[in-house]
Amino acid sequence: QVRLVESGGGLVQAGGSLRLSCVVSGRSLSSYFMGWFRQAPGKEREFVAANNWNGNTYSDSVKGRFTISRDNAKNTVYLQMNSLKPEDTAVYYCAARESYKDPFRNWGQGTQVTVSS
Repeated sequence: QVRLVESGGGLVQAGGSLRLSCVVSGRSLSSYFMGWFRQAPGKEREFVAANNWNGNTYSDSVKGRFTISRDNAKNTVYLQMNSLKPEDTAVYYCAARESYKDPFRNWGQGTQVTVSS
């Protein structure tokens, strides 16, 4: 059973940066395509970023500010978030899938990011 644990969230001022981490255990990270999602209060969960077979993809709202990366040796996926805005406030979740064609089936518990204005 694969397990995903996020960390790195917190309170930051607008314009600041945070780096989220997601440690994968139970199976090698190299077995998965990874993604990041977020859910703000009262809103649906939305896509943020993902690894795909041909590179990384990002939502329009974070493109140019956020970067997804991975270190297979550490079984860890990262989300570097720069130039943060109050509208980035949300619970951030990492997710895993075995194929880029499949839905994300494995999820972490989430980490809170709050951006103050």
